[in-house]
Amino acid sequence: MQFFGGSEISPSPPVPTATGNNVHMMYIFNRNGVCLFYREWNRPLRTLNPQQDHKLMFGLLFSLKSFTAKMDPTSVDKGNLGVPQLPGQGCSFHSFRTNTYKLSFTETPSGIKIILVTHPRTGDLRDPLKYIYNLYVEYVVKNPPTVQELQSGVSYSIQVLTNM
Repeated sequence: MQFFGGSEISPSPPVPTATGNNVHMMYIFNRNGVCLFYREWNRPLRTLNPQQDHKLMFGLLFSLKSFTAKMDPTSVDKGNLGVPQLPGQGCSFHSFRTNTYKLSFTETPSGIKIILVTHPRTGDLRDPLKYIYNLYVEYVVKNPPTVQELQSGVSYSIQVLTNM
């Protein structure tokens, strides 16, 4: 495939099979940017510093939310770039796609942010993201766990998600 400058760009990765290699990463952040949960399933290049990776992902979400609100053609009140928005304030984005991955995102009224990084040909993930949030509410919010219980609850939730 040729791009404007005539340089060759890499094609999309192969379409995922039914063996479950569709999801690469999942993040869950609280409203303050603290990563509550992170999991990799299919990420060939590992990050050297997970905390830096989490900060970059949260910063990307913050910037995209601010940018989409600023570019909203239906709103007179555009706000300022870089000013934090409350959950549900302004317009929002649900996903973006590159030639190698798709990032899907949801934010709850309480400020919980759930991100899935998947194969680029993955469809709309708004319903699965809601399902993941419901699991989070059921196994974490409704049952304030000890650290040991949290690890087993997250492991169970991951098993449920993996078997979807």
